[in-house]
Order: sequence, then C-alpha cells, then structure tokens
Amino acid sequence: MNRRHDLDNLRIIAFFVLIFYHIGMYYVLDWGWHIKSETTYRWLQELMVMTNPWRMSLLFFISAMALSLVAQKYTPLSLLKMRFTRLVIPLLFGMYFIVAPQAYIESMDRGLIDMPFIDFWLEYINPQTILLSEQQSSIALLTWNHLWFLPYLFVYSVIVLCFSPLTKRFTDPEVFKSLPIWVFLVAVILLMLLAYMQLRIEYPSTHGLTDDWYNHAKYFSVFVAGYLLAQQQSWWNCIIDKRFYFLAVALAGYIFIVADRNGIFAPLAALYTSSTWVKGFYGTVFIISHWAWILAALGLAGKYLTKTNPFATYANEAILPWYILHQTLIVIIAYSLKPFGVAAQYEWWLVLSGTLLGCYLGFELIKYSKGTRVLFGLKV
Repeated sequence: MNRRHDLDNLRIIAFFVLIFYHIGMYYVLDWGWHIKSETTYRWLQELMVMTNPWRMSLLFFISAMALSLVAQKYTPLSLLKMRFTRLVIPLLFGMYFIVAPQAYIESMDRGLIDMPFIDFWLEYINPQTILLSEQQSSIALLTWNHLWFLPYLFVYSVIVLCFSPLTKRFTDPEVFKSLPIWVFLVAVILLMLLAYMQLRIEYPSTHGLTDDWYNHAKYFSVFVAGYLLAQQQSWWNCIIDKRFYFLAVALAGYIFIVADRNGIFAPLAALYTSSTWVKGFYGTVFIISHWAWILAALGLAGKYLTKTNPFATYANEAILPWYILHQTLIVIIAYSLKPFGVAAQYEWWLVLSGTLLGCYLGFELIKYSKGTRVLFGLKV
C-alpha cells in the first residue's frame, strides 16, 4: 500500500503543537502544572484554548487511521504484539526513568522534599514507600504523567483488534458506500454529546485510565471514528474538498469559546448547571468545534501535505522518542533557569530551543543501539 504522507506530516505537526502547549503550561496563569514560572500570563489561556479541546483527540484520530491502514497487511495478533512493543515497553521504561525527574523536580519546587535525586528515585520506584504519602496513587509514587497517551492508545487498540471480524466488516468501503459522511458525523457528534451530558461533570479528567470515563468516552469515540473513516476514501475526499468549511466552523467555535470565557454570554452561562438545554447547547458547540478542527486539519493535510521530504522521513521515526523525552526536558530546563531570573520573554526561547536540541540529541543517541530502540518504541 502507498504510505499516507499526509498523516505522517500531520502527526509531526501535532507533536510540535504539543511541545508549544506544554511550554505554555509553564507560563499560563491559573492552570495548574508540574512547575510554574514566577511570571504567568492570562492571555495565554485564550491562545491555548484554541487547541486544548482537540489536540490529543487529533493524535488518537491519526493513530487509529494508521492502525486501520496497516490492519490490511497484518493479522490482529501481529498488530497486538507490535503495539505492545511500541507502546507498553516505552511506557514502563518511561515511567521508571524518564518521568522520574519530573516528579522529583515538582516535589522540590513545592518544597515537599529536600534530598538528592537518587534517594528520591529509590523511593519513587518502591511500591511500599511512605514518602509523600498524600501524593501517592494506587501505584505509590510511580506515575506516567504526560505518557498517559500510551496506555490509552494501547487499550483502545486492543479493544478494536479483539473485535477484528466486526471491525473488518465495518471498514469495508462497501458497507458505507451509500452513506453520506454527514450522517456518520452527526452520529458521532450525538454519541459524544450523550457522553458530555452524562459523564463530563461526574468524571473530570484524571488521565488515570481506570477512573477517566468521560475522557474514555470522548477519545475512544474519536479512535473508532478514525479507524472506520480511514477506509472510506469517498469520505476522506469529501473532508479534503470541504476543508475550508470545516476550518470556518472551527474558527467560529473558537471565537464563541473565547467570548464565553470573557463573559460575553454571562446570562446564558449562568444557566449552565440548572438548564439541560443550555448545557446541551454548550456541549453541541464544543463538540462540533472539536470535530471541525480535527477534520479541517485532516483536510488541509490531505490537500497540501501529501509529499514527503528528508525532514519528514527523519521526524516520522523520531516522533515517539521525542514525545517520551520532551516534557521531562521542558521541566528540567525551566527549573534550572529559575535561579537566574531570566525575563520570561527570553526564557521561553531558551526552554524551547533546549527542548528541541535535547529531543534531537536524545534521538541521535537512541537510534544507534538495539536496546535503546526497543525501550523507546522504535523498530529493530
């Protein structure tokens, strides 16, 4: 099969958006993160809400489409083995070694501990530790932080592949040959609206896998939609053809969200908790905007990003190690710069360039050893 370079290029862009977003979390006012700058900005919230609702959904969507395309070449069992080695092994390695500095620096920054890293790490990997007992989860201090995407993606892949006979039937282009894409999109939007109405408040985001039911309802719906859509070339063509319509709807949704955040619709917002209709209206706007951004990105990539280049070829292999490394690099670099009192407008450039350089050098070291390739989810 021909490789879909538009998906490769879109995945790379989505990753760089993620880097900027996580650096933004260090400087944005009011939103909690692992560590925070002494200088924070309210206006960053308005910029970051543009991608906040859909940036991770886009990664799940692209991953599902890629899985659907390769499912035509491999058996479900082969794909399950591949997913385990490319997702679970990097997750476990990342939790024990890559994420540990984040947990250490976060605790140091909050004044919760004052100890060498090696002493902290020995407690961090100890399931019986009593250190920071109020910060512990069901697996003690061990955490996956930004790597939560990997276990979610693995579980969703397992579910889809375990129902392979059913998914093969529904990915057959003949099944939806006469069904317009609009019917499919309305069905997905209504399903997500139901989840929004029933689960969003009761199950706030935790990224804890076992208690994150609203996120599961949202991301698994996106994942299944991507898996089905990948085989429907007529739907894909329609999305590419209507890309600017989707972009217009996405921008309209963003304008509404920013206006609402700034009190323009205060009388309406006041009824959110008491009126099912108002809650449903907000949910409909958010979900339509969410899907409009994803489909606009897919359509624009399908039109303008269909060719590869040396950087895209390189980045497509490097992207998983970059993903694993990037947030730890951001936290280490930002924390290291704090004592110097660098002005935020200059400091963020140092954080960004240091993170990019660290990702590059990290991948260059990783790719030459079979052992490190396995640990970071690369083919061997």
